[in-house]
Amino acid sequence: MKALEVSSHAVISLKNILFATDFSEASQAALPYAAAISHRYGSQLHVVHVVSPASYLIPYAPDVPSTIETMHDAARADARQRMEALASQLTPAPYRTYIREGEVWEGISEIIRAHEIDLLVVGTHGRTGVEKLVLGSRAEEILRQAPCPVLTVGSKVSGRAKLPGVGGEGKHLTPVDISLRQIVYATDFSPESLAAAPFATSLAQEFQARLTLLHVIEKIGDLDPTSRPIDHALQRLESLVPAEAGLWCSTKPSVQYGPPAERILQAALDCKADVIVLGVRAAAGHLGAATHLPWATAHKVIAHAHCPVLTIPFTAALQAKKQGNRFYEFEGMIP
Repeated sequence: MKALEVSSHAVISLKNILFATDFSEASQAALPYAAAISHRYGSQLHVVHVVSPASYLIPYAPDVPSTIETMHDAARADARQRMEALASQLTPAPYRTYIREGEVWEGISEIIRAHEIDLLVVGTHGRTGVEKLVLGSRAEEILRQAPCPVLTVGSKVSGRAKLPGVGGEGKHLTPVDISLRQIVYATDFSPESLAAAPFATSLAQEFQARLTLLHVIEKIGDLDPTSRPIDHALQRLESLVPAEAGLWCSTKPSVQYGPPAERILQAALDCKADVIVLGVRAAAGHLGAATHLPWATAHKVIAHAHCPVLTIPFTAALQAKKQGNRFYEFEGMIP
């Protein structure tokens, strides 16, 4: 199995992958991606569930006396049982499981730090309202604070990654290899979004995929036509990919007009994208302050995409640049 090593031909290292689960249907939908990516890169897969205080709440039964201690014990026992059932689906892939207690992000971040996690995989609940869209407070907290790339699998995703079935005599089949044939990378040319370009380029190189480089102009009326904004944007997009890119992937620069989220989602649908790549900046506020795209745009892309969305924190990109990865030598990369 060929891993993405930090070398002259790749930028991403996926030695340790963390799958965070709450055992919901959304998490179950994300599990095949965590397993398939781990298998593809020969990574160590870590699986964590955090037993939060809310897990102690159980239906009231007047004939069954309960205390905080008994509810706590019941929640832990239920978590262990569910984790064992989940782990049975991962055989024979190398994995480690963890059950933590307390606040969700604290439990996840402890695993990220202790095991130098390179990629976090989570499932998200996407729900739309008239004027707002909610991913769920826990998913938002993870996206806002994660120091590593995060792959979110929304409720509308119907991708190709599947867990193996069970073969004869109860033997598990080898996990399928993940396939990324179409990648959409969206940028508004801010430092945060540009910092994600090397990750998108590296994925395209590794999978020999078609890479769509997308820039969306939201308000065409504000542009000076004499400055030839489309030509300028196309040139900037083309400069994000090394000259020898044609040897290992095909690229397609694209400039579109309209609401950014709608155009990104439509571009992904048009090319049947396997993943969308965005750059984000970790921040202390809500996700709207954490992303290079406006609050509503980031939420709509993650929640409505029919493929997983890979978000690259600015801190992770800076670390990759510090390690001397050659993709940052090209025009338009972060300073």
